[in-house]
Amino acid sequence: MATNNCVDSKSFYGCAKSQQFWALLALGGLAMLGTLFAFFTLEHHGHILTGMNNQIVWGLPHVFAVFLIVAASGVLNVASIGSVFGKKIYKARAPLSGLLALAMLAGGLGVLVLDLGRSDRLVVAMTHYNFKSIFAWNMIFYNGFFAIVGLYLITLMSRNLKQYSKPVGLLAFLWRLALTTATGSIFGFLVARAGYNSALYAPMFIIYSFGYGLAAFIVVQSVMYKWNNIEVDVNILARLKNLLAVFIAAGLYFTIVLHLTNMYFAKQWDYEHFILVSGGIYTTLFWLGQVLIGGILPIMLLFSPAAKQHPAIVFVAALLVVIGGHAQMYVTIVGGQAFPLDMFPGYAVSSSFYDGEIHQYTPSIWELMLGMGGIAIAFLVTTIAVHILKFIPADDFKDIELADH
Repeated sequence: MATNNCVDSKSFYGCAKSQQFWALLALGGLAMLGTLFAFFTLEHHGHILTGMNNQIVWGLPHVFAVFLIVAASGVLNVASIGSVFGKKIYKARAPLSGLLALAMLAGGLGVLVLDLGRSDRLVVAMTHYNFKSIFAWNMIFYNGFFAIVGLYLITLMSRNLKQYSKPVGLLAFLWRLALTTATGSIFGFLVARAGYNSALYAPMFIIYSFGYGLAAFIVVQSVMYKWNNIEVDVNILARLKNLLAVFIAAGLYFTIVLHLTNMYFAKQWDYEHFILVSGGIYTTLFWLGQVLIGGILPIMLLFSPAAKQHPAIVFVAALLVVIGGHAQMYVTIVGGQAFPLDMFPGYAVSSSFYDGEIHQYTPSIWELMLGMGGIAIAFLVTTIAVHILKFIPADDFKDIELADH
């Protein structure tokens, strides 16, 4: 049974002093100031200050941005399990799930806007749609996600509209699947890149979103509970950790299938050797970051006997999944661009323009500051919203038969 030592637990900061809340707000604000400083610096001097070039045009900021967008879709899965599939122990977590989905998507899109180079050109993308472009479709999915999840939150938190939460939740569930499919298809439709051009990217990104989103949710919920001296029920903890382990295993499975599929085709052998064996930082991040830190270690922690009684172990496992997710995005986005383009398949090409060369990329501090801005936006939105409204999961065990779940 969950125990709450708070005098007032209606908000994340119910047990905290006012100055502690403002301290956290100031911390997020400082991170945002650093991001804005980096943005205006790059706006003035240009992207020459970054490690990006004509060969690698998506750098570290896109790693943060795409991770946040994919995780934003996946974190809504917690609400969907409760509203759409009727699992009662997840219903108490649905409002927080929806809030995190909006906050993380805002953070991810914020990074993309700041990394455009000419942010004023965003108006063109918002008013002129090329429906043959997957990027144009993503603009529609992102805007629709904000509207649908916002409406979903209203139905969840309004007593008069609760009867509409299931149909709106179903719409949000289907919409986020479409959104993640479109995000994965950005890479799947890039036929010129040896590391992309695979139909597996769409379902693989959906599975990644499930794992990254649930991991992010567990991290946030754990911090909230710790802050308010709340102990999560061991049965609920078991459900969350087992579900996370399944999503991690599914992500590893799709990763294996993707690389085995590539190795089936002779034209992909060079790329696979680059990523898996000779790619330097990309090979290291794949095996150490994505596979070990983001996959094998979390599964070992989650299935350890101690995880059933110690929420800290589940928290660490979820945090490792988040770290591994960033490594996966770096390998996919930057590593896919670092491998040289095969401009004329079957022909030998010789010129002075990096033909056949592995492209070099070293992220700059400005790119890191931009990327951290996405996390800062999500942090600030969550901090303020949870402080004002009742988002902390409060389980009612009277109507819940845990044995049925």
